[in-house]
Amino acid sequence: MNPLTKAEIKAYLNRIGVTDVEAPTKYYLFELHRAHVKNLAWQTLDIFGRKPAAIDREQSVQLILNGRSGYCFHLNGAFSLLLQSLGYKVSMHRAGVQPIGSEPCINSFHLGLTVSLMNEQFEDETWIIDAGLGDLPFEPLPLQFGTYPQAPYLYKVTGSSVASNGWRIEHDSLASFVGVDFDPAVVLNIDEFIPKHEHYSRSTASPWHDVFLIRNRNETEGHELRGCVWKKRVKSGIVKAEIQIQSQWLEVLADIFGEKLVNYSSLERDELWKRVWRAHLEWKKMNLSAT
Repeated sequence: MNPLTKAEIKAYLNRIGVTDVEAPTKYYLFELHRAHVKNLAWQTLDIFGRKPAAIDREQSVQLILNGRSGYCFHLNGAFSLLLQSLGYKVSMHRAGVQPIGSEPCINSFHLGLTVSLMNEQFEDETWIIDAGLGDLPFEPLPLQFGTYPQAPYLYKVTGSSVASNGWRIEHDSLASFVGVDFDPAVVLNIDEFIPKHEHYSRSTASPWHDVFLIRNRNETEGHELRGCVWKKRVKSGIVKAEIQIQSQWLEVLADIFGEKLVNYSSLERDELWKRVWRAHLEWKKMNLSAT
């Protein structure tokens, strides 16, 4: 895999709001991670909109440079290529997300990353990097077991029960999923994840096939828009709001999540809203009947 050109690096940094190219230090790694998480939302809207993008890392970079985002394969794939091009030692790992009500797993439905850095004692330190799920840590986590508060969430790094010598990030108790498990083996090529991406992005059995979902977080808050329900996570809990007007829905997408739907025509945006609104009304009807 060829590194990014100087122009591509500069354009990528500009996209995430980072001004300068710097040496591959721990300080700069933290700055890059914060900027990536803050400015590029995790989303399933391209799957919902039937316009899924390929996950080749170079194509994922171009997706981001063209004003879009994606989900884990795009976000972590592109970020890993940026970090490598800046001189960081990056490794890719098979991983699996544990939804609420399910068991831990490592099924390659998530792309995990680590970065190895030399510390002040000239020892290798490993950092967990994840800009690909929307509400995981704002800053890298050390690959050391412990509890790490990063407002408004609390994360725990522990051993994986499903991978020998693997690790796990246990998510906050009020989060959208329970945790993520990682295989310690290094994956050399993004091709490992293509069959999973094909299922996720095109199969009617995909959990995201008919779900409009976008997430992001910053240094103090987490946001999620699922259909027409906007949830804001703050330190004191979760605040919910129902969006009933298309113009407001588009404003929230643009202003809160940085998603301006740049490759969707006006007609396609209208159709997205109609599908989202119909699904929302059906969801409300089902919940009303259940009570």
